[in-house]
Amino acid sequence: MTDPHAAPDASYASYPSLAGRTVFITGGADGIGSALVSEFAAQGSKVAFADIQADKATETIERCAGADHTPVFYEVDLVDIEALKQAITDAQEALGSIEVLVNNAANDERHTWQEVTPDYWDDRLNTNLRHFFFAIQAVAPAMIHRNAGSIINIGSSSYMMQEDFFPGYAVAKSGVEGITRTMARTFGPHGIRVNTVLPGWVATERQLLKWWSPEGEAQTLADQAIKRRIYPKEFAQMVLFLAADDGAACTAQQFLVDGGRR
Repeated sequence: MTDPHAAPDASYASYPSLAGRTVFITGGADGIGSALVSEFAAQGSKVAFADIQADKATETIERCAGADHTPVFYEVDLVDIEALKQAITDAQEALGSIEVLVNNAANDERHTWQEVTPDYWDDRLNTNLRHFFFAIQAVAPAMIHRNAGSIINIGSSSYMMQEDFFPGYAVAKSGVEGITRTMARTFGPHGIRVNTVLPGWVATERQLLKWWSPEGEAQTLADQAIKRRIYPKEFAQMVLFLAADDGAACTAQQFLVDGGRR
C-alpha cells in the first residue's frame, strides 16, 4: 500500500515565526492530525496533542525524532470536555501559553439517515463539533492576554459536495464554519485569527484501509482538477501558513485543500 504519509517531491516553506511557538492539536495521533504534529514539530514548534489512540500517538512521536521539541501527548477522549480542558491546562503549564490551536479530531464513520437514533445523533455532534468550541473556550483567555493567536478548525468538504453516506458527520462538519465565523468576529479585536481548512479526500491510512475502493478513487480523481491523491503532509502546509505570521491578515475564511474537487 502507498505510504499515507508520503507526498509528491516538494520543497515546502519554513516559517521562522513557528519556531518555539506552542501548538495544541486535537486528534493528533493518526491521519491528518499526525501529519500536523510532525510538520509543526519540524518547524521547531512546541507541540502538544490530545487523542484517544495511545499506540498511534507513540508512532507519531517516533516520527518526530530529531525535532527541537519532542511532542507531548495527552490521552483524552475528546467527548469528555473536562478531560480536554485539563489536557489544555497541563499543556500550558508544561510548554507555555498556547499560541496556536488546531481543532482537528473527528470521526467519519459511515451511516444512513434511517439508522440514526437520538443518541447516535448526539454522539456525532459531540465527536465532530462540540469539542471545537470548548477547546477554543479553554485557550482563548491566554491568547487574549497576549493579544495574539491563531485558531484553525479542520472542517470537511463533504457537506459542500452533498455527500449522503454519513449525515450526522456532514451536518456536524457544516457547523465548523459557524464556529469559525462567529469566533473570528468575537476575537478579532484581540488579535486572534480563526479560520477553517477543509480537506477533500486525503489519502490517510484510515481512509485507505476503511473506505478506499478502485471505483471510489476513480470517481474522486474524475471530480478533481488535479488527477492524483492528496496527501496529509501537503494538506498540513495550509495549516502551517495560517498558524504562522505569514497568514496574519487571514481570518473568518474557509480554505479548501481538495485538488480542485467539484
